[in-house]
Amino acid sequence: MTNGNAAPAPGVEPDLPVSVDGPRRPRLLVFDVNETLSDMSPMQGRFEDVGAPPDLAAGWFAGLLRDGFALTVAGGSAPFTRLATGSLTVVLQRHVLDRPLPEAVEHVMDGFATLTVHPDVPAGAAALAALGIRLVTLSNGSASVAQGLLGRAGVGDRFEQLLSVEDAGVWKPAPAAYAHALERCGVAAGVAMLVAVHPWDIDGAARAGLATAWVNRDGGTYPGYFSPPDLTCTSLTDLADRLT
Repeated sequence: MTNGNAAPAPGVEPDLPVSVDGPRRPRLLVFDVNETLSDMSPMQGRFEDVGAPPDLAAGWFAGLLRDGFALTVAGGSAPFTRLATGSLTVVLQRHVLDRPLPEAVEHVMDGFATLTVHPDVPAGAAALAALGIRLVTLSNGSASVAQGLLGRAGVGDRFEQLLSVEDAGVWKPAPAAYAHALERCGVAAGVAMLVAVHPWDIDGAARAGLATAWVNRDGGTYPGYFSPPDLTCTSLTDLADRLT
C-alpha cells in the first residue's frame, strides 16, 4: 500500500515495504542523524559552559532547522555548519557570557564532535543489518559529523553510505533530498524506508514515496497534520523486531 499523499515513483518494484497486511521488510533503511541516532542532550552543557542558559540549546536547534527549511522553500541553500554558527551567534550575543562571543560559539559547535549515539543504536543497527537490510544515513548536517558519531560508537561499518543534503543542494524535507539518497543507493522509493524521530522528516519522506518509521523514544504524540508513519517504534531494536 503506497502512501496516499504521493504517487509511486517510476520503476517501483511491486514488493512494497508496506501492504494491507502490515509492514514488509524494506530493502533500504535511510536514517536521519541529528537526534535520531545522536543524543543531543549534552549540547545543553555546552551552553552552560559558556554562561548561557542550558535550555537555549533546544530553541537554538529548532531555529536552525527553521532557517534551513526557509532557505530551501525560497530556493536557496546553505551548509548546516554555516547556518548553525550564524544562528548560534545571534542567540548567544543576547546573553552575558564568560568568554568572548566567537570563543563561545566555537565551544558550543565543538560539542557536535563529542556527541554519542542513543543507547539503543548499536544493538539496533546490528540487528537490522543482520536482517540483510541495507543501512545508510541522510542528514541535513555534514557527512563528517555522522562519520565521527558512528565511528565513536563502533557502528560505522553497519552503514554502507553516509549521505548529506549538502550534496543534494536542498534540505530535507524537500523531495529532492530523498531522491538524492535513492539515486545514490540505486533503489526506488517503494523499497526504501526513512527512520527518524522528527515528524516533519517522516511527512517529507512519505510525500516522496518512501515508507516511514517514527522512532518515539519519549512517548510523545504524533502531530495529526503530518502524514502518519507506517511504523512507530520505541527504539531501533524495537524496529528490528517489527521488521523481523
